[in-house]
Amino acid sequence: MMYIENIFICISIPLFLSLIFIRGDIRKYMLFICIGMGMCVLSAYISSFFMGYYHTDAVVAAIEIVPVCEEVMKLLPLLFYLLIFEPERKGIPGAAVAIAVGFATFENVCYLTENGAADFDILLVRGISAGALHILCGILLGFGMTYIFCRGFLKVTGTIGLLGASSAFHAIFNLLVSADGIWKWIGYLFPSVMIVLVIIGQHLLIKMNKYLM
Repeated sequence: MMYIENIFICISIPLFLSLIFIRGDIRKYMLFICIGMGMCVLSAYISSFFMGYYHTDAVVAAIEIVPVCEEVMKLLPLLFYLLIFEPERKGIPGAAVAIAVGFATFENVCYLTENGAADFDILLVRGISAGALHILCGILLGFGMTYIFCRGFLKVTGTIGLLGASSAFHAIFNLLVSADGIWKWIGYLFPSVMIVLVIIGQHLLIKMNKYLM
């Protein structure tokens, strides 16, 4: 049996202590990483509860329950940050990505604790697949919330839409990696390829804006 709350305490205490001496944006980023790890712990318990409640196996839960639970838990602290602190637009994507980084990091630590670190190939694939997936969803939520929170009429419907989109991305990934053959490898590469496309699209938009100006 793995006690993930004990792992969380062991990892998070040094990070929280570092907040005393760190200032500026780095401190905020570190705090959101810790929050992301905490959300990973909570989502694991919530997902386990619904798995038991609906009597589902691991594969069905990974496709139908886990994506929604994890994306909701990553969205909640970001939503709280936006509604209570009303940050500048430029700080929203970084907060969302930091939460996703903390979530992905803690998830990988739990995977290492349970399965060991002997097989480098599997761990590398997990890093560029499951880890990249959380970053992809963080990018989607971060830039999406930046856009919709500047437009009051989109706040409710836009937030629901972003949650649905990130949950769908997550569910598609879990569905693909649970399959066999080429579909599994498509699932492994799907998040990283999407992140590369987002980066390329961002650079193209910047160049287009400079050209139009």
